[in-house]
Amino acid sequence: MVRTKKSGRIWSAALGVFLTVSAVTVAVWPQDSRLSEARRQGKIVWYSAAALDTAQRVAKLFEQAYPGIQVELHRSGSERILQRIMQEAGAGLKIADVFNSSDVGHYTLLKKKGMLAKYAPAGAERFAQGFRDPDGIAFGWRAFLIVISYNSKLVSSADAPKTWKDLLDPKWKGKLVTAHPSYSGSVATYVLALVNLYGWDYFKQLAQSKPHLTQSVHDPAQIVAAGERMIGANGADYFLYTQKKKGNPIGIVYPQDGLPLVVSPSAITSFAPHPAAARLFTDFIYTKEVQQYLADSEALYVPHPEVTYPPDKPKLSDLKILSVDAEELERRTEEIKKRFVEFFGA
Repeated sequence: MVRTKKSGRIWSAALGVFLTVSAVTVAVWPQDSRLSEARRQGKIVWYSAAALDTAQRVAKLFEQAYPGIQVELHRSGSERILQRIMQEAGAGLKIADVFNSSDVGHYTLLKKKGMLAKYAPAGAERFAQGFRDPDGIAFGWRAFLIVISYNSKLVSSADAPKTWKDLLDPKWKGKLVTAHPSYSGSVATYVLALVNLYGWDYFKQLAQSKPHLTQSVHDPAQIVAAGERMIGANGADYFLYTQKKKGNPIGIVYPQDGLPLVVSPSAITSFAPHPAAARLFTDFIYTKEVQQYLADSEALYVPHPEVTYPPDKPKLSDLKILSVDAEELERRTEEIKKRFVEFFGA
């Protein structure tokens, strides 16, 4: 999808402001032994499920704020990065410094295995409750809603589904697209939220509509915008929002029966090869400047209490939120994947 000149100007302006602030921030650190040690380590290895553009930009901002410290980014779906870190651990490999997944259940699993270090980013005591970790290990870095989308050239706003149950209408058969929980941790969150709301029968009925299957939670937006399917049965609200702003024919529905909220935490691994750099990076990604960037350019919800949001983004407090328990998600992940394949055939 094409980036507009306007969005490029907005990004350039935002980057200029950010780097000005960052330069001031860095200026007060020269004598700090943490910064010296981080620079000695020279890099940070970041496993992230953030959208590729988001992760690359944040990594670039960090490198510009702290010259001499490289960010080695490994970006994939939440389930893939968990699988990678577990395989590496099994082989005795210590590679990842910072782990960012969109499946809160992953952190329950990694905590149990002692694979995460205790570290609270600066200012964490001011985060909203849903972003704070009572164990002081994995703090919410960003959050988004799972919503319904539609192609605004093919479907009118009046005819678009208004609830999750509306997707079961036979008129949408062969016209839906859905992402897959075996790839995307945020989709696993959505599945569990709706199973808790309507039971597995909901997905059994949805499968009868023969939706097109994709991997990432970002994929439905592209399928819908291209007109390959009229309706996205799920999708990340922030990605849909930014694609719509770029002129793509996308409509967004915030289902009246509730919205799964996906909180994407960040944590430092207990075996981090570059622990000082990992702590510096963690403090950095929770600064107001980075958090405001996520809200402005990526339309994400964030934990920093001073961040403001675009006026056309709904407030979380005005919506019916469907939250899932991290331990339940971790406990039921395999069930979610198995039942989804059972119903949808892949």
